[in-house]
Amino acid sequence: MHKLHTLNKGLLTPVRGLTQGFQNPEKQRVFHIHEVRDKLREIVGVSTNWRDHMKAMEERKLLNSFLVKSQDGLPPRKMKDSYVEVLLPLGSQPELREKYLTVQNTVRFGRILEDLDSLGVLICYMHTRDHSIKMSPLSIVTALVDKIDMCKKNLSPEQDIKFSGHVSWVGKTSMEVKMKMFQLHGSEFCPVLEATFVMVARDSENKGSAFVNPLIPEGPEEEELFRQGELNKGRRISFSSKSLLKMAPSAEERMTIHEMFLNTLDQKTISFRSRILPPNAVWMEDSKLKSLEICHPQERNIFNRIFGGFLMRKAYELGWATACNFGGSRPFVVAVDDIMFQRPVDVGSLLFLSSQVCFTQDNYIQVRVHSEVASLQNKEHMTTNIFHFTFMSENNVPLVFPRTYGESMLYLDGQRHFNSMSVPMALKKDYLVEPQRNPRLLETSVPQ
Repeated sequence: MHKLHTLNKGLLTPVRGLTQGFQNPEKQRVFHIHEVRDKLREIVGVSTNWRDHMKAMEERKLLNSFLVKSQDGLPPRKMKDSYVEVLLPLGSQPELREKYLTVQNTVRFGRILEDLDSLGVLICYMHTRDHSIKMSPLSIVTALVDKIDMCKKNLSPEQDIKFSGHVSWVGKTSMEVKMKMFQLHGSEFCPVLEATFVMVARDSENKGSAFVNPLIPEGPEEEELFRQGELNKGRRISFSSKSLLKMAPSAEERMTIHEMFLNTLDQKTISFRSRILPPNAVWMEDSKLKSLEICHPQERNIFNRIFGGFLMRKAYELGWATACNFGGSRPFVVAVDDIMFQRPVDVGSLLFLSSQVCFTQDNYIQVRVHSEVASLQNKEHMTTNIFHFTFMSENNVPLVFPRTYGESMLYLDGQRHFNSMSVPMALKKDYLVEPQRNPRLLETSVPQ
């Protein structure tokens, strides 16, 4: 077990005694990555056998009697109560590497998304856990991946990885979770990424909302984290209220679209209908890739719906392939943001994924992946998720041009997500200065 190192600003700094909580001695250790899903099954009380899931769900109905009618009926918790560390020992246990390995000898980022999703749920159960009850009456699910920002440290499949995180803000039925990922370099764990997830609590049958324990910040650093959680909530509400699905673009955005339109007019015909691409440009409609997944029981979560991490992995891998196909070289993930889980995906559903490039700048590629689901009995398609990924290519990439008004809105939405990216300046500097000749690119890559 590796020594606990001080974390960077933005996540609670572990000090002596700040482990995974102080109420239960069994938690004074670091979880192995394989133990996370097992621990979740234990907390929720479900079986690993698909045939037993109906019986387990019937038993969970009885837990509704343990739910409180008001948040005031729950004891407040501290940030240290939910603090968890998880070890992914790729270096010390080489047999784990196969699952995480890419053909370029890097770590599959899609697998990391799965691990972050499971860890976020476990952290929230640590915050809400009542040790007088064997099983939790809460069904905690991922509502939103607010953002994931990559640092410049490489992801090697031959060095141990450590995750850590805790609840940083609490509403009445929702919780914000801050997580970080580190990789061992020499004798020290160095930062790799920072992630912010929003989780919601539902009743034991996952049919209605449920109250969660309030959070009491201790000291200036925790108070700042809690304040940032409030600001994040306000930012999300503001961003949603200005959605292009609700409001017209700004004057500046309208000017951008009109200038792009003018740049595609055929000067020979001087006709609104005759459109040609400028040099080094691609029509947005020609950047699409699609895939279909059959949602098997193997990919279910502890509530017998399809695991959110699986959806994120599949969307990411399609998005990575889209960026690779568009840019003509291996892309590198820079940021993930605003993944909203709009509806659950049932086991047995058909999952339709559609990915396209919606914005480019220099060697950045903004990719949007739209996820729809249809049952075998009902052919009606319903949107389940919208994913936003920011990639960086080894070389400058073509401009992407919308042809229709709908595509113009996709372009502006992609531009908004790109401009909201909070990537460390050091990462931007390293990539933007002659990236094609930067040998560190090969060390920093995290495709698929």
